[in-house]
Amino acid sequence: MAQFLEIKAANPDSLLWYRMGDFYELFFEDAVVAAEALGIVLTKRGKHLGEDIPMCGVPVARADEYLQRLIKHGYRVAVCEQLEDPSEARKRGSKAVVRRDVVRLVTPGTLTEDALLDAKTSNFLTAVFVAPSGAGQLGEDIAIASFDISTGEFEIGNVARSDLAGELVRLLPREILVHDRLADEGGVGPIATMISAAVTPVPGASFDSLSGERTMRDYLGVADLGAYGSFSRGELAAAGALLRYVDLTQIGQRPAIRPPRRCGGAATLLIDAASRASLELLRSSSGDKRGSLLAALDRTVTGAGARELAGRIASPLRDITLINARLDAVGYLKDEERLREDVRAMLRGAPDIARAVSRLSLQRGGPRDLAAVGEALRRAHELATMLAGAGGSIGLPQLLDGLAGQLAAAPQGLAETLAAAIVEQPPALRREGGFIREGFDDALDEVRRLRDDSRKVMTALEARYVADTGVKSLKVRHNNILGYFIEVTQANAQALTEPPLADVFRHRQTMANAMRFTTVELAETEAKIASAGERALAIEQEIFAMLSVRIANEMQGLAAIATALADLDCLASLAEVAEVEGYVRPVVDDSSTFCVGGGRHPVVEQALVRDNSGPFIENDCVLVAPPDPDRPPGFDEMTEGRIWLVTGPNMSGKSTFLRQNALIVLMAQMGSFVPARDAHVGIVDRLFSRVGASDDIASGRSTFMVEMVETAAILNQASEKSFVILDEIGRGTATFDGLSIAWATVEHLHDVNGCRALFATHYHELTALAERLVEVANVTVDVKEWHDDIVFLHKLKAGAADRSYGIQVGKLAGLPAAVTQRAREVLERLEADQQQSSKGGGSLDELPLFAAAMPAQPESSGQTPEQTAIGEVLSQTNPDEMTPREALELVYRLKALAGD
Repeated sequence: MAQFLEIKAANPDSLLWYRMGDFYELFFEDAVVAAEALGIVLTKRGKHLGEDIPMCGVPVARADEYLQRLIKHGYRVAVCEQLEDPSEARKRGSKAVVRRDVVRLVTPGTLTEDALLDAKTSNFLTAVFVAPSGAGQLGEDIAIASFDISTGEFEIGNVARSDLAGELVRLLPREILVHDRLADEGGVGPIATMISAAVTPVPGASFDSLSGERTMRDYLGVADLGAYGSFSRGELAAAGALLRYVDLTQIGQRPAIRPPRRCGGAATLLIDAASRASLELLRSSSGDKRGSLLAALDRTVTGAGARELAGRIASPLRDITLINARLDAVGYLKDEERLREDVRAMLRGAPDIARAVSRLSLQRGGPRDLAAVGEALRRAHELATMLAGAGGSIGLPQLLDGLAGQLAAAPQGLAETLAAAIVEQPPALRREGGFIREGFDDALDEVRRLRDDSRKVMTALEARYVADTGVKSLKVRHNNILGYFIEVTQANAQALTEPPLADVFRHRQTMANAMRFTTVELAETEAKIASAGERALAIEQEIFAMLSVRIANEMQGLAAIATALADLDCLASLAEVAEVEGYVRPVVDDSSTFCVGGGRHPVVEQALVRDNSGPFIENDCVLVAPPDPDRPPGFDEMTEGRIWLVTGPNMSGKSTFLRQNALIVLMAQMGSFVPARDAHVGIVDRLFSRVGASDDIASGRSTFMVEMVETAAILNQASEKSFVILDEIGRGTATFDGLSIAWATVEHLHDVNGCRALFATHYHELTALAERLVEVANVTVDVKEWHDDIVFLHKLKAGAADRSYGIQVGKLAGLPAAVTQRAREVLERLEADQQQSSKGGGSLDELPLFAAAMPAQPESSGQTPEQTAIGEVLSQTNPDEMTPREALELVYRLKALAGD
């Protein structure tokens, strides 16, 4: 307990897992907390200050399972291991305590075990540094450094304060480090809650730029950071705090790290947090992957490829050259079906080399990680050969050629060594032994033969003793208490207790029916066999360490191989989905064009196919048409306008149309083919989506306030290069207030922002803006009326809707007939008021009370008597049972009923 309390005092903010034999035990308050979180039994052991000591424990063999549950509950865990064998402690005295200490702090952002991680999701630890601007105020520029300890990915960048939420939602870190004095002022808390990230305050001294620069140089093994670009003082401070925290949690073990990559700035398409949620990029509105853009596009066959695809969706590019290089590669793999299938077959099941290398660098790896590195290198070499042979006379696209070169650079010597060293199916833990192949090491083979041939050695010894004594029932046996011993029956034991055999055979134990003996030779042979097993395990550990060092020496090359494998899987996945779903290559340039022919929503389209709900109705969208020679055929020039006002009833597909065009922008700029007949997308700097809203109770913001905050962000940040979709602005407040806000918003987008925008609305008054503003055009979703119902055609056409069909939609939703009838009466009276507004006064007061307005009879269908009669005749007719003559007679009868 004294040892436990001393170690716990050094780790007060963590649950202390205290290793005792085959269990991790927890004591005192840690035990109470863990027992409740894990649902395990809380017991007690001994007393402290006169009180029982609470205790609970988990088996070491199932540690990962329980650790994952504690991390999900938001706890940090300090893992305290036994640092020596108990036999060594006993040499210091009978009451000596086994030496223990914390070997690792486990936090949400520092996980490396496969059991604790999602293979298809990155696990970022992010440090956020908000530099003060003077006078006690925080600056507007924020430095961010992010590190995935499980793969070595390292990102550094600066973002504006207004873009911080979007950047954190892009990264989706599991843990965020902040200055302890600025934790409540930097605005990180609400964002962390939204993305379910843990916030860890760290001392302000950790955010030191000079220390950060030294630590980065040390980690990267360079004397100067110039090779990786220039970094601001804030970026160095954030990186320093991040790497110092990694040192703290890993207790001296340094993980593999890749060269830092720039994030934010002008390199990527900026998308704020609200727009990411609205467009359901990585997760649907329910929080599941199903129903997201990622789920629709993911055809990857490796975890690393899935992580790369998610990264590309979260971070579309603005570099036209790189975008088109990706499109070239996707197009090549799409057209070369045989090559694509061979590449995907080779990648399928390929080990996650990045995570294996990370575990080995932290000395948490096992034999399977060594095997994973060797297998990944073998596949990399075969893929390089496959790509090089596929280029033919036209050659590979530049990006694929570069990947082939990276894969060809795989260290073949290391791959061959690992293949020769590791058995086909190695054990999970290195302490189990048996993972080195026979023939790899002569010394190991020799001690293994002694260990494994012990049965033969003892059988030969037993045969000799039988011959020497003449006792045919003599047996050499073994148990865990006595080890090896000689056993004879009581009837034959007399000969071994008398000279001359008594000088060789020493009595050990008398049983009811037998006696047990030993010999000097037997004891020496047993010692050799026992030490052979220990020596074999020790040699395997030495070989494991040697191979781990070789892998560490190839760290940068292995990181490049991991990146190339992930990139290739991602490109092949995008080519596969383009071929299967019928996507086309978009034209991406630096113009302001946005011209999509036959656009479709990738997620909704796949859902309709999956549910056998019919085809998706495609729609064109021409905000800025390309020059005449490049213009696809079939577009109506009358619909062209930088801003489209989209009207039509609810459920007609307006929101889907808005979102599908935003997703086409994103897919084009991430380097993917798009769901359309053809598409021309001028590069977009910011993508905004304000479709749907809900209240934010935690922050005390109503639905309308959330809507206004998001709209304000768009109007304050959108530029001529931006793409904006807005749905139902102003509907959360009074009619005239909402209409006024929507009207002014459209004018601001047109006159000030100058962006390309799709604006869906039920305020039909806004359609008048198309006559006042040059670059505003009206389009509407077509519907057909049938009696008192409507049929949604989901097809856009030029023009404006004259009504919203809200009552018909309510009827489809199942509103009682009394309600829809009453609504019609109110609507008619309101429309009459609007027509007679110049006369003043209102007629709503003249409406009868609701009860009086309830129809006594079912509401009229609106049919004529002739139509009713025809309907009755048809309802009584079964066409499948009619003869030709009966059918002819029916036609004459219907003709008579129609009065013709």
